[in-house]
Amino acid sequence: MTATLGATPTIVLVGHGMVGQRFLEALAERGLTATHRVVVLCEEPRPAYDRVQLTSYFSGRTAEDLSLTDMGFIEDHGIELHLGDPAETIDREARTVTARSGLAVDYDVLVLATGSYPFVPPVPNKDATGCFVYRTIEDLLAIEEYARTRATTGAVVGGGLLGLEAAGALKGLGLDAHIVEFAPRLMPVQVDDGGGAALLRTIRDMGLTVHTGVGTQEIVTDGSGAVTGMKLSDSSEIATDLVVFSAGVRPRDQLARDAGLTVGERGGIAVDEQCRTVSDPHVLAIGECALAADGRVYGLVAPGYEQAETAAATIAADEASFTGADLSTKLKLLGVDVASFGDAHGTTENCLDVVYSDSRAGLYKKLVIGADGTLLGGILVGDAEAYGTLRALTGSVPPVSPESLVLPAGADSGAQLGAAALPDDAIICSCNNVRKGTIRAAVTEHRCTTVPEVKKCTKAGTTCGSCVKVLGGLVDAELEASGVEVDKGLCGCFAQTREELYEIVLALRITSYRELLDRHGREGARGGDGCEVCKPAVGSIIASLAPVIGASGYVLDGEQAALQDTNDHFLANLQKNGSYSVVPRIPGGEIAPEKLIVIGEIARDFGLYTKITGGQRIDMFGARVEQLPLIWARLVDAGFESGHAYGKSLRTVKSCVGSTWCRYGVQDSVRMAIDLELRYRGLRSPHKLKSAVSGCARECAEAQSKDFGVIATSGGWNLYVGGNGGASPRHADLLAQDLSDAELVRLIDRFLMFYIRTADRLERTSTWLERLPGGLEHVRDVVVHDSLGICDELEELMRAHVANYRDEWAETVEDPEKLARFVSFVNAPDTPDPVVSFVPERDQIKPDLPLLAIGLRPADDVLEGSAQR
Repeated sequence: MTATLGATPTIVLVGHGMVGQRFLEALAERGLTATHRVVVLCEEPRPAYDRVQLTSYFSGRTAEDLSLTDMGFIEDHGIELHLGDPAETIDREARTVTARSGLAVDYDVLVLATGSYPFVPPVPNKDATGCFVYRTIEDLLAIEEYARTRATTGAVVGGGLLGLEAAGALKGLGLDAHIVEFAPRLMPVQVDDGGGAALLRTIRDMGLTVHTGVGTQEIVTDGSGAVTGMKLSDSSEIATDLVVFSAGVRPRDQLARDAGLTVGERGGIAVDEQCRTVSDPHVLAIGECALAADGRVYGLVAPGYEQAETAAATIAADEASFTGADLSTKLKLLGVDVASFGDAHGTTENCLDVVYSDSRAGLYKKLVIGADGTLLGGILVGDAEAYGTLRALTGSVPPVSPESLVLPAGADSGAQLGAAALPDDAIICSCNNVRKGTIRAAVTEHRCTTVPEVKKCTKAGTTCGSCVKVLGGLVDAELEASGVEVDKGLCGCFAQTREELYEIVLALRITSYRELLDRHGREGARGGDGCEVCKPAVGSIIASLAPVIGASGYVLDGEQAALQDTNDHFLANLQKNGSYSVVPRIPGGEIAPEKLIVIGEIARDFGLYTKITGGQRIDMFGARVEQLPLIWARLVDAGFESGHAYGKSLRTVKSCVGSTWCRYGVQDSVRMAIDLELRYRGLRSPHKLKSAVSGCARECAEAQSKDFGVIATSGGWNLYVGGNGGASPRHADLLAQDLSDAELVRLIDRFLMFYIRTADRLERTSTWLERLPGGLEHVRDVVVHDSLGICDELEELMRAHVANYRDEWAETVEDPEKLARFVSFVNAPDTPDPVVSFVPERDQIKPDLPLLAIGLRPADDVLEGSAQR
């Protein structure tokens, strides 16, 4: 069938990825969808989705979650979207493009946004069964199905951005994962040797096997043609059932080649600064298929968006040009923050490096400084918190010393930069090319007062999200500068901060959320139901103060039950298939053989998956909700209690074996760890708490990566606070040293209660310590020197907690009314949830997760301005 050229000019877009969708939005913003017919030919069976966040599919996001296409937008602008029907030929003379279905569309302007394709090295058996690429949702579905049914080990060819994400996906699917990178380091384009080394250590600690400096020589197969291994260039071999090729991409320019359009020597459709092809002014190219006027093919989404804007402006006869783009990137790969910006590798003449490296914490920060003090670029691994500010300052002389920009908080007394230090022409959002001045104008001229409003107005922060923190700081600073009082309230229900609500609850002895909301909530929130932000926050405050204010300490009593998050609601951790995990407390990691046997018998009898955790405990996975009380009853009978793995409370106090067994130990670390864990168990706090006690300076328990950590000395104990070993690692700071047992406990009591009293909702001690004015020194003044005169009160609060502690599991199994909530279906309490099922793996079980069901349209299904799904 043929769509003939009529009076209305026609724009045909070939490809509907992220850049293609941005192009459609740019057309609409310029009013071109009202004056032109717009036809989109899309190869994939679904509209544009967020390819940057593709790996998040394995974390539970659905194809719907990843979608970037509002079908209401397609309908409102009369866009004809053809899914699963790619363009196959272009007749430039007749100005007609023909799709696979036979649809032929005449065009006035043709825009090619065909993207790229994965490069697969030409190695023997590269197309064997079990070999995949990692590019689309269909690729992910195929990998997931194969991993679930036919693989236990996977190997990724390529250690770049997408390769590390692919390796993380394989690990998340339960496979032993290998990464093979030909370069001598991971992410060779983005990081240098120092950054690569920090990244390598962190990734290996996660259990992934990394092979750098070697290439893939051959894929080994069995008689059926399925993958069984991989031969490397150093003559070694990897036994693997599945291979993912993620060795870079190449521009998809074959359609343009066939049409006689000029392409680059190494690929890419040659375009000018207005994104018009150099061969034909009626044809434009944008995104990864385009060879820009500066001779570069850009593989990042931000330059693609800028090209999309330029192409739309060109069609509208507006002035615009694309001459190049910032290649700065910030990603979280396998939970590790990695960022590079500007001249990251220091290629500028006479430049100098300022480097901070902490191999134990997996941190590496490098700034490249010009001879005149100009910040030229940098690399951040492990902690990219300052990325937004540093990237915005690139090309200028920072107002503080370079050293203060890389040193951890508390290590340098220099001033710290905030959003206000950035110049107006600083680019805050590189994905959408939004400058600080534009954000300020959104507040002052367009009357935006919140980050979501500014995002909607400017598009800043709507793509990768790495600039949102800086964005928030700018919005608050601009509002305050304008004389507008910035709302620092906890949420829409309370104008007070969490700290202020804590003081109200304590001073007025308020024991219920309802009373607090009705007496102290915002006018419009009183008498309402509250929200999902304040309910668990207030529930935590009441629980932590329960012995003092006269409230029940049991979190599922009465109104408290309705305030709890999902995990607290059933006193267990919800897993991805709807089952729960059970983690009994094992203080200090010490356990008698008889108790080990009990755990083994329970896991066997209930068919649970068992794993030793990083916190020196044993986790049992796969319990159905109705099984939880039965499991707890047996654990309680054997002397166990809740490990509070589900709550914002103390998790564990790890320990080494200390002086009792170790020839290097100088104190009994196990005894101290047990004492601390039993003292602080069940202590509800703004976020989870972790601790450790090391018996000597060798630090085997990793105490300096904990919220509060203890290291033995010949003179007593050193106390460290504010550490974090998670997604944003931070070394703890030394608060006090050579403490006696009593002094140590007293300072920890004060520190924890001061944190609970003053921290924000869901704020770890590491973030809290850095946010507090004065930081560590202020905490030391309050906790050690009692500068505020509140230490007696803090100690009394802790004494009340210790004296009134009750095990939540034991309380539950002893009360028939409390047991009633532990059912899958209220109207059929004896019926288990049929969705919760398992399959065998390595002599245990794992969740049987059904593949995401995605209805695919036939190739000839056309969405012509409709909202069909």
